[in-house]
Amino acid sequence: MQYRALGDSGIRASVVGLGTWVMGGWMWGGTSDEDSIAAIHASLDHGVNLIDTAPIYGFGAAEQVVGKALADRRDEAVIATKCGMVANTTRGEFKFASTARAIDADGLIQIYQYNHPDSIRWEIERSLKRLGTDRIDLYQTHWQEQETPIEDTMACLEKLRDEGKIRAIGVCNANPEQMGRYRAAGRLDSDQERYSMLDRGLEDTNLPDAREHGQAVLAWSPLALGLLTGKIGPDRTFPPGDLRRDNPRFSVENRKRVQAMLGELEPYAEAHGVTIAQLVIAWTFHQPGLSHVLCGARHAEQARENAAAGAVELSADELAAMRQILDRHATELEA
Repeated sequence: MQYRALGDSGIRASVVGLGTWVMGGWMWGGTSDEDSIAAIHASLDHGVNLIDTAPIYGFGAAEQVVGKALADRRDEAVIATKCGMVANTTRGEFKFASTARAIDADGLIQIYQYNHPDSIRWEIERSLKRLGTDRIDLYQTHWQEQETPIEDTMACLEKLRDEGKIRAIGVCNANPEQMGRYRAAGRLDSDQERYSMLDRGLEDTNLPDAREHGQAVLAWSPLALGLLTGKIGPDRTFPPGDLRRDNPRFSVENRKRVQAMLGELEPYAEAHGVTIAQLVIAWTFHQPGLSHVLCGARHAEQARENAAAGAVELSADELAAMRQILDRHATELEA
């Protein structure tokens, strides 16, 4: 496993991190706490120390699972969680309505993006309790909103760092202008964004900005909700409540197109003795400015497979050839 810095925080985290969205069950058609805990333990056992979660994942369920899994292994983990997606307010910006199972316009749970200091103070105490810890290693604003000045949000986060409740500050789903305002008000250590072989818009925006300012960039959904694992064929069906069920990217035709692209990448996987999923993960953390890759896992076997990708080294020639393949297929694939 390779390890890289989280900005200037002094924290070093595994290039492959464990994402826990699926462990909350919400939007993924359910989950097993026993399997989730086994996946967390397998990740730690194989060099993964970065565990990324959020209160919104299962409305606290994922954080609780992480807390249970780390009850006697807390010092082995770099815990990253988030704030700013809340159901206890009508302030900020409305994000979506949801049921306990999935986003639904008729759902009774109303979710707002809200980064006000009072709300952050309320959120962090509950996250600390669910996680069973006295500090969060990386605390991130989950989404950005317009009602609360970024300067007020950052001042609150800096106070939490001074108090020892958090060690590093990050943002998610932000643009360079917003990050500039965070940096003007304090020390911003990381940015977490969607990035994958199918989602490369950051290459002209956030990645150059991060390189210039020495920030870490964490990629979420690097396997495109499983589409890039090579394991979701055109015959796969998704249960009610699974966010992929009605997603155009998971249409039968698009899955066939993705399979064709992955087929051209297969020789590179074979050359390194890895699976397609491991190759995709390794390709992702080899991209300039991209420091860490967050991969979800339902069970220990997936966690072990993801972790092994952290040791893969790709040459400049291999990366260039793979990019040519991706560019050639890009116009045919659903965004």
